[in-house]
Amino acid sequence: MESTLIEAPAPDGIPTRHEIEATLRRHAEPVQFVGWNLTEVSLKGLDLHGCAFFHCRGARADFSSCDLTEAQFMSCDFNNTHWRRTVLSAATFQDCKLTGVQIVDAHTLGLAFERCLLVSAQLHGLSFRRAELDGIDFQGADLTEVDFRDAVLTDCNLREANVTSARFEGADLRGADLGALRLLDASKFKGAIISKQQAAVLLSSLGLKVA
Repeated sequence: MESTLIEAPAPDGIPTRHEIEATLRRHAEPVQFVGWNLTEVSLKGLDLHGCAFFHCRGARADFSSCDLTEAQFMSCDFNNTHWRRTVLSAATFQDCKLTGVQIVDAHTLGLAFERCLLVSAQLHGLSFRRAELDGIDFQGADLTEVDFRDAVLTDCNLREANVTSARFEGADLRGADLGALRLLDASKFKGAIISKQQAAVLLSSLGLKVA
């Protein structure tokens, strides 16, 4: 897909919504945004299907109701952005800073994250079923009702995350940092696979030792 993308030169300063719409109209193919500053810009409802964002930043930008099907985000800083009712089907985020993002009521079939910061993110009800998650920092994130069934979490951080009613059946958490796991917390990870070391931490909270 990258070969069909047309690179749109980054403007000086922060573009207006009108400038972004004009850029999209000029090209029949998906656009590649490189180095754009989208800080606090409203992109609500824009058709960004198949577009790519490389080394862009956009704190507090609003992507709500956008069509970002098959979009790519690489090495971007989109802290505290909004993605309400956004179409993110088959979209990919790699090496991105997404602290405090809010992904709510979005279409996320096939959505993928690799080596991303999702610290304190609002991801209520998101599905990571059967996903391979590598290098994701979920510390302090709202993962209420998130579906992790049969997912594999490698080098992921779940410390202080809210996993109330999350689904972990068949999830491989041996490569995840679960923090100071206690018996009360363990019930939230019902059905997951954990390592002997993680089990030892759990038992130590009960005063038991693994020999």
